[in-house]
Amino acid sequence: MISHLASSQTIVADSGGHVVVGDIVVEGNHRTRTGIIMREMAIRKGDTLSAEALKEKMEIDRRKVINTNLFITVDLLTRANADSIHTDIRIVVKERWYLIILPVFQLADRNFNEWWYERKRDLSRTTYGVYMSYGNVTGRADKLRFLAEFGFIPKFEIAYTLPYIDKAQKTGITVGTSYSINKTTAFRTWRDKLQYFNSEDINRERLVSYISITRRNKYYTFHSADLRWSQTSISDTIAALNPNYLLKGRTRQRYLQLTYTFSYDKRDNAQYPLLGQTLGLQVSKTGLLPSDDVNMLSMYGSYRKFIPLGKKWYFNTGLRGRLSFPKRQPYIQTIGLGYRNDLVRGYELYVVDGQDYALLKNELKYKLFSFQKHFSFIPVRQFNTLPLAAYINTFADAGYVKNSYPEFSSTKLGNSMLYGAGAGIDVVTFYNIVARFNLTVNGNGEKRFFFNIAREF
Repeated sequence: MISHLASSQTIVADSGGHVVVGDIVVEGNHRTRTGIIMREMAIRKGDTLSAEALKEKMEIDRRKVINTNLFITVDLLTRANADSIHTDIRIVVKERWYLIILPVFQLADRNFNEWWYERKRDLSRTTYGVYMSYGNVTGRADKLRFLAEFGFIPKFEIAYTLPYIDKAQKTGITVGTSYSINKTTAFRTWRDKLQYFNSEDINRERLVSYISITRRNKYYTFHSADLRWSQTSISDTIAALNPNYLLKGRTRQRYLQLTYTFSYDKRDNAQYPLLGQTLGLQVSKTGLLPSDDVNMLSMYGSYRKFIPLGKKWYFNTGLRGRLSFPKRQPYIQTIGLGYRNDLVRGYELYVVDGQDYALLKNELKYKLFSFQKHFSFIPVRQFNTLPLAAYINTFADAGYVKNSYPEFSSTKLGNSMLYGAGAGIDVVTFYNIVARFNLTVNGNGEKRFFFNIAREF
């Protein structure tokens, strides 16, 4: 018999309500190879399942395809096969614009808020240049990245990623190198704020080369092994200002580092997840050769759960932490809270150094709206569909940083509990852009407005 799965979708079910999957076809993939899309599909031709199970599996597979970050939109549709026995599945995709060449003009500080409040909106603390991201170069989800930055922190980087180098489409590789120099340099953290030495001379120079092998045995699990060579040189002035920068007043640091990472990622949308969970484990050995200037072992773990509560309400909670040995470490390798997303919200203006830390983050959000608008007058198909969503967001975080040598930084926030909470609005749009507007209060009673915009290429 013929029945309907959803509007404009038709399935063929037998008297018991079972569906036999027929042909699976991909449409709209002008560059992307069909095999890259089919790699994400658990549904196979010949599968027999109930209409409800088919609907559920199609939605799960749709999310996996969209999380490749190759497409603006992905739809899985059904139609009756010509034999009136099987149900065909159409995978209809709209590809992104893969070659992105953008001018770079960004802040050299850790985040916008530090630049705005602490650096008094000093426009000299900016970098400018060009960024190129050429995704899906050969249609196999590969990516070539190139970065040339000048200004406050000149930096040059090139990297190429090929996610699948074997026929089974499980093993990938990334190779790259980067070079950067600093004139004005953060030479230490003092009372949980970065202190800079201003100069017209080069005070830090760094070269990193790396190769990473990734393995994806199943849809949601990833393994990677990263081997990198790092060489850092600093001026005599920086070594004199902070003898612990590279330890023992050294001006040069060289090492080989090996890092293993395991991740489990089952989210509905990697850009802005509302459902699912992620797990990450990482072990890193810095200093593999007897001649290396660093000998450290660090372990990192994280878990996050995203839970829809119904009626446009969503909740997520996450825990992450880091342990490292030995406790006497170069300043440049001492990592606590304050960088990227590893912070207690409300403490965006602080850097809390330490050898170990734990961080708990919680969010409750309400969806104000979510839609996709098609602009037919725009001829370029990669730019004529605009997804836009907005969420009211409330959060409460807690963290703790263990600093074994607080006298080196005169820390006030290390070795004590940190609390932060607030509310704001998240705006999500296309090409992985998320803008966050938050009002926060921290455990010191400081109230601030913070803005952040992030993008994943």
